Amino acid sequence: MIKLGSFAKDCITNFAGVVTGHAEYITGCDQYLLSPRNPDKEPKWFDEQRLAVDPIIAPIAIDNSNGAGAWHSRTGEVTSRGAPA
Repeated sequence: MIKLGSFAKDCITNFAGVVTGHAEYITGCDQYLLSPRNPDKEPKWFDEQRLAVDPIIAPIAIDNSNGAGAWHSRTGEVTSRGAPA
């Protein structure tokens, strides 16, 4: 299982991004959503077997415990309802 917030790359297409979603199917297939750093590119789903996690880049952690927004561990930015504050 890949930890959400990790940075990964698809070994076939070289599409890379932060793992922001995980889907587990009844058929046994696990897929992960990669969200690229370029805001002009759309996130894409990939089978787990195609992904290589970068062990050097620390996973992003978001603290949602206060319920009013999230604190981004890397930038220190606070977001509310998904929009920058």
